[in-house]
Amino acid sequence: MESLELELSPRRITMLLCFAVATVLLIPASQFLIGGIVLAVCIYLVATDPEPKLRRRIGILLGCVIILSACDINTSLSNENFLQVGIPFTLVIVVPAVLSHFGDKGIIRYRFLPEHWRKQDVIYTILSIPLAWVVLKSYEWGNRTFFDDELFRHWAMPAEPDAGEIRRLFIGINLVGIWDELFFVNTCFALLRSLFQFRAANAIQAVIYTAVLYDMAFTGCGIFIVFAFAWTQGAMFEKSEGLLWVLIVHLIVDYFLVAFIVQSYYPDYGLDFLWRKGF
Repeated sequence: MESLELELSPRRITMLLCFAVATVLLIPASQFLIGGIVLAVCIYLVATDPEPKLRRRIGILLGCVIILSACDINTSLSNENFLQVGIPFTLVIVVPAVLSHFGDKGIIRYRFLPEHWRKQDVIYTILSIPLAWVVLKSYEWGNRTFFDDELFRHWAMPAEPDAGEIRRLFIGINLVGIWDELFFVNTCFALLRSLFQFRAANAIQAVIYTAVLYDMAFTGCGIFIVFAFAWTQGAMFEKSEGLLWVLIVHLIVDYFLVAFIVQSYYPDYGLDFLWRKGF
């Protein structure tokens, strides 16, 4: 991916910090007054930057943050919530792609197959299977121990197992997982990376990733775990320049997430929930 790798002057560092702080204040914290002030400062710094490509690309991301801050992001499995969350989630991946196509073609590419095939990506993807289990189990333990919060109960399920509801949960979480990578990595990281060096771009996309997922369900220890996950996803995308590995890894994590949610409600269910009769 070609990048301008703009100089991180004190002014631009302030702009990126304001962007990150405004995202946290507006989305998970719902502090609209203070967040709005920080956002206004960020908008001013973006609008007065001498680089037109920065103004366009960060402007697109600011618009996405505003859309997501106005959305009630939650884990409800109702049809109404699918629509309520689905519309803004769709907007923040479609609109940036359309706008960048006309102004900055080739940045948001939706490239599935990697440009660079690396054995490290294959090894990491295989290792993500046991890692996903260990990390989610540790996350649940940490939340229960230090925050008195049962992570997997953030998704409401009926008292008795219902194949239709389990199927809806599975589909919903996997759709959100795909959206995560299309927005946070393929859109946010791609736009940021086209302007700045890898570390700065990846750090900001990881903040956006963590803020939205914290607002959705991943509270407590989630800020550390999701940030680390977001960082590795951005790093893998940087090296491969394709969505294949980041999507596979995310869907592996989502498989275990659904399994643990189901098991928290129905203890006799396990990793075999997909093969249960009636699914």
